[in-house]
Amino acid sequence: MTIAESAETLTETQFTELTEALTPEQEGDSEPIRPFAEPVFELHLGGKLETRSTVPLRDAADLSLAYTPGVARVCTAIAERPELAHRYTWAANTVAVVTDGTAVLGLGDIGPAASLPVMEGKAVLFKEFGGVDAVPIALATTDVDELVTTVRHLAPSFGGINLEDIAAPRCFEIEDRLRAELDIPVFHDDQHGTAIVALAALRNAARLTGRPLSELRAVVAGAGASGIAVSTILLEAGIGDLVAADSKGLLHRDRTDLHPVKAALAARSNKAGLSGTLADALKGADVFVGLSGAQVGEEAIASMAPGAIVFALSNPTPEIDPAIARKYAAVVATGRSDFPNQINNVLAFPGVFRGALDVRARTVTEGMKLAAATAIADLVGDQELTADFIVPSPFDPRVAPAVAAAVAAEARAAHVARV
Repeated sequence: MTIAESAETLTETQFTELTEALTPEQEGDSEPIRPFAEPVFELHLGGKLETRSTVPLRDAADLSLAYTPGVARVCTAIAERPELAHRYTWAANTVAVVTDGTAVLGLGDIGPAASLPVMEGKAVLFKEFGGVDAVPIALATTDVDELVTTVRHLAPSFGGINLEDIAAPRCFEIEDRLRAELDIPVFHDDQHGTAIVALAALRNAARLTGRPLSELRAVVAGAGASGIAVSTILLEAGIGDLVAADSKGLLHRDRTDLHPVKAALAARSNKAGLSGTLADALKGADVFVGLSGAQVGEEAIASMAPGAIVFALSNPTPEIDPAIARKYAAVVATGRSDFPNQINNVLAFPGVFRGALDVRARTVTEGMKLAAATAIADLVGDQELTADFIVPSPFDPRVAPAVAAAVAAEARAAHVARV
């Protein structure tokens, strides 16, 4: 169950109890703040992370090596040869998970403090699935310049930056600027993690239905961070045609109200020059990818081509009920764990960073993302591939190593690896 889904299960009385339990004591109160007796809150008491020493401190000799005076020798060596920091500090295996709390899960703009449980959870997933240490950093600013400057100043402590839950369109500029200014991987998971797994799933759905990507026409609902990224990677992978839609309709070259990022997508997609509504575009379409949260009517899904593929990925409420979508589609996927074919970012980001860190990549290229998607798709063999199984389980131990190996190999091939 996701955090958003857990929140939706609270009754009004429970929510009131929670609010009262978390309200600071009034002056003169003798009763301590009560913890809220829900399993999810019990699990989060004290947070989900801690720091732990990797070296012994048994006596003065250990102390002299771990700290003064011995540490000065390592510091001096790094000052003379900065590349040694990769070997003699935690930076080689540590990622910053950075957010401003403006686009959290299905919760929206809840601020940096409220976003911390999600960032801690992300760090737990990094460690458990990729063996990557991660530090949650929630910044109390939504100013692009301030955020970029802060991350740039923090960067020497890390081997990579995972941007998380930053609202569009600011997320595009923040990532672009940090990628240009830093020589370590910068990866906005809401964009690229979603895109990688969506492409992996679509490769296998197309394989199952006996069609190459080049023969498919896709419609993407949503032109925010994930919608733009999914559209981009599908175009890079060779989708036959694709049209994206925002709240005002389909993206096309003649629209004059588009943000530059949307305008760039419109310029390289929608070969058919479609205009109008999402429902208009779905007529005869082969693929629907929902990333907007807006509901899509049964009639629109019914109007798609035979053998349609429907990815209703919004959480906690998919764009269309999967049971209804299955009446018309050959393959249905969602973003939820309680339906088959969950498009889950955890299939991608631990392995992407594992591979990038292993070869000390300077950046994450489009080719590295495509390689990650292929690696995920290839883990589902012909004998396993069914309409209810197009991507591997997040708990499949092969996933992160396969993604890491593919990403590392492509980083070397693209000459962005240092080792």
